[in-house]
Amino acid sequence: MEKEIKPHYQNLIIGFGKGGKTLAAWLAARGETVAMVEKSEKMYGGACINIACIPTKSLIKNAEKQIPYQKAFTIKNDLTSTLRKINFRALEQLPFATVISGEASFVSENEVQVKLGAIGDIVKIHADRIFINTGSRPYLPPIDGLRASARIFTSTALLEQSALEKDIAIIGGGFIGLEFADMYAKFGAKVTIFESGDTFLSKEDCDVAELIYEILTAKGIHILTGVSVEKVEDINDKKVKLRYKNKANDCKSLEVTAILVATGRMPNTAGLNLTAAGIKTGERGFIMVDDELKTSVPNIWAIGDCNGGPQFTFISLDDFRLIRDQLSGGSYTSVKQRRQFASSVFTTPQLAHIGIREKEAKERGYDYKVAKLPITSIPRAKINGETQGFLKAVVDLKTNKILGCTLICNDANEMINTVQVAMNAEQDYQIIRDAVFTHPSMTEAFNDLYALV
Repeated sequence: MEKEIKPHYQNLIIGFGKGGKTLAAWLAARGETVAMVEKSEKMYGGACINIACIPTKSLIKNAEKQIPYQKAFTIKNDLTSTLRKINFRALEQLPFATVISGEASFVSENEVQVKLGAIGDIVKIHADRIFINTGSRPYLPPIDGLRASARIFTSTALLEQSALEKDIAIIGGGFIGLEFADMYAKFGAKVTIFESGDTFLSKEDCDVAELIYEILTAKGIHILTGVSVEKVEDINDKKVKLRYKNKANDCKSLEVTAILVATGRMPNTAGLNLTAAGIKTGERGFIMVDDELKTSVPNIWAIGDCNGGPQFTFISLDDFRLIRDQLSGGSYTSVKQRRQFASSVFTTPQLAHIGIREKEAKERGYDYKVAKLPITSIPRAKINGETQGFLKAVVDLKTNKILGCTLICNDANEMINTVQVAMNAEQDYQIIRDAVFTHPSMTEAFNDLYALV
């Protein structure tokens, strides 16, 4: 039975994402009243569960197992549906929490009106504190014909396709583009990546970018760099043509069945009427916040992707921790206190990184040493038959601290966490070099990697 919607709550959270739902549960457990407003019932639990991390990793894993796309699609949907229900029940069963399905918009700095999804009625809710956790959505660049095409997909829309698109062009060579390219190639699709930059993975060290390029192209993925997509036009209901210019400024074209746009993201703030509350926004409409994640209005915070910070689920969770400590008198209250965090790209094999890269260490004038270990030297990798990649560490020779680490291998997303703990504990590199790891494991390769320093 649905709970009655009250006119006043101590806390109002707009958006059922990772940071918001964790904050809601914490506040309710303290005995504070919380209203969680979510626009779509299909987004209970947030983007990660429904349209991002979880469904993509499910598809990637099943592609690696060579499970047919349609079966993998069903598995993915069953998984997200289950997690969505679990997240809803976990919050709704709390006595002080109320989940409201509807579209919120500000009336003032303390009042929001909600258009109820199922009914269409409008209710007004007054709250002492308001937290915006509405996430982000794919950004569509101003390419001629892009928005008019029926064969254009965002990452969200492509994940909803029950049939495999067999010939895909991906505009954008960033992490999202690479994950989707690798995933669909494993399902048997023909994939072409259009990257506007002259250099593939320009932020990475050359050896890292070169190996990822080699791995992807060996799977049949065609990567074009230094290209500018000029126009998109549908040929029929099943084909679309991209017109583009290459590095030599020659006009070219390519016909595909689908185009995935992966050119960055923008905040989900349209319709919130932020100006009514006096909330300031910045580039692309991201909500401006201070170091405590407070907006230009003292009683309103912005959590996760919508505040323009790093767009990771674990950062949204850490945003919760910052706000929790502010409200409870804790010591962790500012993003300036946030420690090193890792990132992973779930290609096969994975690319994981933390800290600074070799080229950055050189640019900053560090006295450093690079240690590099091929995956072929790791017993566990040989057992698994997964021997593409290398481990790379950058160490400050003056302090013995780890400056950064890049891993290209299966289980890289798990392994990098070991390095993260050591770095944030401010331990010397020897702590990992001399650690006793289980055998045979991928992590024990750190003994050999850091012995090379």
